[in-house]
Amino acid sequence: MISFVRRNDITNAEGQYAIRMRVCKNRLRKYFTLKIFADKEFWDEDNECFVILKNLRDKKQKEENEKRKQYNYLLGEYRVKAKNIIDNFQRENVDWTLNQFADAFLNRTKQGKVKDYMENHINILRDTGHTGNANCYAATLKMLGHYDRKFDKKIFSEIDIKFVNGFDIFLQKRGCKGNTRKYYFKALRSILNKAIQEKEATTKTYPFGKGGFQIAKLDEETEKRYLPVEYLNKIKNTRSENPQREHARKLFLLSYYCYGISFIDMAYLRKSNISKFNGGEYIVYKRHKIQHQKSVKPIKIKITKEIQNLLDSIKADNPTVDDFILPIVSISGYTGEKLYKHVRYRYRKYNDYLRELAKEFEITDMKLTTYVSRHTMAMVLQSNNVSREQISQMLGHADMKTTNTYLDSFDTTTIDKAAEVLYDI
Repeated sequence: MISFVRRNDITNAEGQYAIRMRVCKNRLRKYFTLKIFADKEFWDEDNECFVILKNLRDKKQKEENEKRKQYNYLLGEYRVKAKNIIDNFQRENVDWTLNQFADAFLNRTKQGKVKDYMENHINILRDTGHTGNANCYAATLKMLGHYDRKFDKKIFSEIDIKFVNGFDIFLQKRGCKGNTRKYYFKALRSILNKAIQEKEATTKTYPFGKGGFQIAKLDEETEKRYLPVEYLNKIKNTRSENPQREHARKLFLLSYYCYGISFIDMAYLRKSNISKFNGGEYIVYKRHKIQHQKSVKPIKIKITKEIQNLLDSIKADNPTVDDFILPIVSISGYTGEKLYKHVRYRYRKYNDYLRELAKEFEITDMKLTTYVSRHTMAMVLQSNNVSREQISQMLGHADMKTTNTYLDSFDTTTIDKAAEVLYDI
């Protein structure tokens, strides 16, 4: 009933063919111009989408490939919109004509179903490698379905302040703390903002604006998670007799010396993340969770003797695969969602071994987790009078607006000197 086809008769000035949406009913058909054009070799007739290439190196080819990804996204949006219009006709028992469909498709304010819109967005995120974000929206969609059994029929205008307040009460009854509720509400707000921007929804019933539901009020003070000096020194100077716990101890120290780098970021480090400048070698990377945000600056970590010794020791114990720096990824050839799931599995095992290490070292008054190395690093720097601006830069806090004006003023030499206190306590 709904399909996308490429014209074969005429081209535009660039020699490209128009992609049109075709709607059929009762052996009649109508075409809609979408202002999308394709080269013949980059249009997949069978799957009705643009061909996306992989492993491109040429800058211009990458840009053209990104443009084709955006076109596929738009085609998905148009398909959802057309399907919603037809569903509305059927729900209202309208024996619609192609002209009625055209009026709705071209002129009517979009009021599509929220679930369809979210599912389409989740699929696009997965297809473009944003697995973590896709999982966040999928978890939110699943929770919304638990809250409202008829959520699949909800349109955007029904997601109002009453709906959101009810969702919050539902989450509280399930025992969700403030930060967990914030996780779901930020995802829901993001979807609504995107729908408004794309004119799928209006601002009339927007529940998060001025005087609406305040997500910021859900913030909870995070429990302090940093090691006292005596525990830190024990981890630095005491080897574990268990191979898995010893591997976890080394990764913990590597994270600490590398400005609190997260386990996920360590896992994704590749040989291309090693650069030479300022007379030394550096690990240069962007935090995985915010790498696609605008104006995110790379973190530059000088590879000191301690860091190099840890890298060598960790790789000596376990072989690396592909071009990864560390043997966290243990299966060659994984990409996309397979790689994401593999890293998340290794992350859980790492936390298990850290808990066992804490018992072995008799660290009883706190949980030893992946975040403790990051928090400990920050606290050690602060207690040695390293400025908060430098700490912010070393942690890669792209969202700390109050310190952004200071971050550009620190070059790697200053940061290298600031990091020396990590080895001296």
